[in-house]
Amino acid sequence: MTDTASAADAPGKRGSSARWLALAVIALAQLMVVLDATIVTIALPFAQRDLEISQGNTQWVMTAYTLIFGGLLLLGGRMADYLGRRNIFIAGLIGFAAASALAGLAQNGAQLFVGRGLQGAFAALLAPAALSLVSVTFTEAKERATAFSIFAGISAAGAAIGLLAGGALTEYASWRWTLLVNAPIAIIALIGALTFVLKDVPAPRTGGYDVPGAVSVTFGLVAIVYGFSRAAEDGWTAGSTLGLLAVGVVLLAVFVGVERRSANPLLPLRIPGEINRGGALIVALLVPIAMFAMFLFLSFYFQNTLGYTPLKAGVAFLPFPIGIAISAGITSTLLPKLGPRPLMLAGAVLGTIGLLWLAQLGFGDGYAFSVLPAQSLIALGMGPLFVGMQAVALHQVDEQDSGVASALLNAAQQVGGAVGTALLTTISVQVAKDYVIDNPTVSDLAARASIHSYDVAFYVGAGFFLAAIPVIALMIRDKPENLIEGAEDDVKVPMAV
Repeated sequence: MTDTASAADAPGKRGSSARWLALAVIALAQLMVVLDATIVTIALPFAQRDLEISQGNTQWVMTAYTLIFGGLLLLGGRMADYLGRRNIFIAGLIGFAAASALAGLAQNGAQLFVGRGLQGAFAALLAPAALSLVSVTFTEAKERATAFSIFAGISAAGAAIGLLAGGALTEYASWRWTLLVNAPIAIIALIGALTFVLKDVPAPRTGGYDVPGAVSVTFGLVAIVYGFSRAAEDGWTAGSTLGLLAVGVVLLAVFVGVERRSANPLLPLRIPGEINRGGALIVALLVPIAMFAMFLFLSFYFQNTLGYTPLKAGVAFLPFPIGIAISAGITSTLLPKLGPRPLMLAGAVLGTIGLLWLAQLGFGDGYAFSVLPAQSLIALGMGPLFVGMQAVALHQVDEQDSGVASALLNAAQQVGGAVGTALLTTISVQVAKDYVIDNPTVSDLAARASIHSYDVAFYVGAGFFLAAIPVIALMIRDKPENLIEGAEDDVKVPMAV
């Protein structure tokens, strides 16, 4: 039976505990999506050897996932709006479980790449549906802030948890279990979704799907993400890199033109056009670049320089999810009182200081005094950044647009992550080569060159944290009462019970 009661009323009929159980299910699915971008990182050499994948093709284990995920996010978000967020969430879980099993049981490189691509496709359904479900399930200001803090903490910590889980599974089971583990997790989340997540009434559609918009934005995002991934291997001035980036920019310009004229747009331009949401989306693009500076190069530092095993390298990242859990919890308490801007500014400053600290790493330094304090500062900064960013990006969004708004936020983070990987890898490789040329007589030359390249990458990452500060200061203008009004406005979401 369909009930057009408000989102606040509908969950209330099932009690507060039902909402939090629903959040646990949604958060579990989000964790699975986020950590899958990194969980195979430590396992890559083992998969490469077993499946006889060439060195040049190894990147496709990562790229196939991020390319399809980033490219299909907006389409996945609009499907969640039109077909129902819970329906798309459930379809995403089923598909993700099947794709994970296909990838984990792959007998050759092609099967692994196809499985990873399908994971990305179903993640593009899951991620926007999950975030929009949080937005429409929690409408009371304090509960909403707490829910966003939990969801944001999982989103920010997922990459570190992925490295930890990947290290443990690779060392004690098999590289295949870094992929197969998703199947039982998805099944558990599916059972939870069917039990606890409320049905929502899909947004009414007066016209057909915006096919030209979907095609142009999907291929535009794929071209840009792939262009940045090629830059790491071919260089920034290579014809392949510049050609892909140019095609991506042209297609996105076409997309904007299509959306301006469409009666039923895939992405109503009012969503990124509002100054607060626009600022949150820019921050969502910048922050992952800085984060990848830490994850990527600390992973190299732990294993290549300090000689850590895969498991020990994963454990070394534990302060990151712990720090995020602490800072996200504090942020959830302060957000309704202070608003997002001061909290996000504090987070960006802490992240900048942490990466500048990491950039002082030298040959012979250890973990406890050189890495741990810096890592903790970055983690404490990520909580307020992610909680504030997600709250601002989704507040006062019309109910029928919450899925595509969630997708836009996820797409910005995916593009930022791809940019960070390509940009920082390219810079570090060149810096290491220059160091070797300039210091041919230095002892332990290879190790010193590597550490120097990591330091430069950390400096660049700090620059992106720094760039987020004026964006937050000038564009994030929401006051605490605006967030409360936004939550009250969302009470109009029709739900089915």
